Amino acid sequence: MVDATTRFFEDLDRRGYEPLLAKTSGTLRIDLNEGAQTRHWLLRIDHGRLNVSQEDQEADTVIGATPVLFDDIASGREHGLAALLRGDMTVTGDARLVVQVERIFPGSPDARGPRRRFAGEVH
Repeated sequence: MVDATTRFFEDLDRRGYEPLLAKTSGTLRIDLNEGAQTRHWLLRIDHGRLNVSQEDQEADTVIGATPVLFDDIASGREHGLAALLRGDMTVTGDARLVVQVERIFPGSPDARGPRRRFAGEVH
């Protein structure tokens, strides 16, 4: 079974372009830490053009979180900036990139408003 994080990043990679990030460029690595294991997702953004890989490379911004927390963020059950402010996630590097990228994450399934859910989300 594919987790919400994998579905989220696979959807971004398939999309290839995200208009909400048309004015954004940079690299964002997400390190999902569970015990001695760390799983990496690298998001390269070039004026909205997206490239996703699972490389452990230098990035402008690095987010550290548990796989469970990031699954909740990727599915819209948790708000990323709220988790960051609570200290449940860490960010090193350019924090502005986190704020810009946060717009592409799905909103809460119970929320009303313009945030869309990503393709492949199970309702």
